This record gives sequence, C-alpha cells and structure tokens, in this order.
Amino acid sequence: MVGPISEAERDAGNRKIRLVLLAIVTATPPLIALQLDPTPVELLAAAGAGFGLGLVVVWYLGRLAAEFAGSGRRRPRRCGRAIPRF
Repeated sequence: MVGPISEAERDAGNRKIRLVLLAIVTATPPLIALQLDPTPVELLAAAGAGFGLGLVVVWYLGRLAAEFAGSGRRRPRRCGRAIPRF
C-alpha cells in the first residue's frame, strides 16, 4: 500500500509547479511581442516584464494556496455576534 506523501516530496513538487508557472508567464510576453516584429531591446523588455509579472503571480498564488490550506498567518475573521442555535 502507498503511504502519504512526505514533506520533502511535497516541497519538491511545489517547487516544480512554481518554476513551470514562472516559465510560462515569463515566456508569454516575448512570444506575443514577436508577432509585432520587435527590436532586441523591446524583446528583452518584454521578457523582463514577464519575469516580474511571473514573480508576482507565483507569490500571490502561493499566498492564496497557503490560506486555503490553513497554513496562512492570518486568522479567520470572527463574526461579531453569536450564531443562534435552534
């Protein structure tokens, strides 16, 4: 029988997912720019902008995933009033 995934395997898998997502987001703006016949400087600018955007996307999705997994640093909001029981 197969046991649960270890923390090391989970971390390695998450790292691969982050790198693939970063690569996809980084490659998209230069590929779009290639349709407009850019100069090499414009192509590098598109790649740099894509890399910056990719970092933001990976950071945001990691934060969002941590919040859903319950490992986030923020506590859930509590309602100001008690829920009535019937």
